[in-house]
Amino acid sequence: MASEWKRRIRLFIQRFWQPTSACMTCMPGSWGNVMSLTHWAIAFKTGLLTGVLAVLLTFTPAAKWYANRYANALVVGCLTVVGDAYSHASHYRIHVLEHIATGVMSGLFALTASYLFEDRGRRIRTVWTRLFG
Repeated sequence: MASEWKRRIRLFIQRFWQPTSACMTCMPGSWGNVMSLTHWAIAFKTGLLTGVLAVLLTFTPAAKWYANRYANALVVGCLTVVGDAYSHASHYRIHVLEHIATGVMSGLFALTASYLFEDRGRRIRTVWTRLFG
């Protein structure tokens, strides 16, 4: 039972940083407003809601989707769209465009992280060893 909750906490942390980073990337003027507290509050709200939804999904049969990296990226992207739409109104002229772009970025972050951090970061350690001996 404790290992199951440990896995859920780890999942929450992963599903928190991916949507938060995606939200910071997709909001208009995001990197120009990187020091804006309001901007970070919206991004944290998106990440928090997505993380909670991802943990709630582990109590359903859909939790098996987290085992496949592509299904995982798709789930994270869809949950991020929901979390971002709930967190704030779109800043773009087409209202759903920002939420969809944030979901796509979050899914790409999840897919990239699945390659980089699998096997306790084996790929990162290999590149580090090649570069710095």
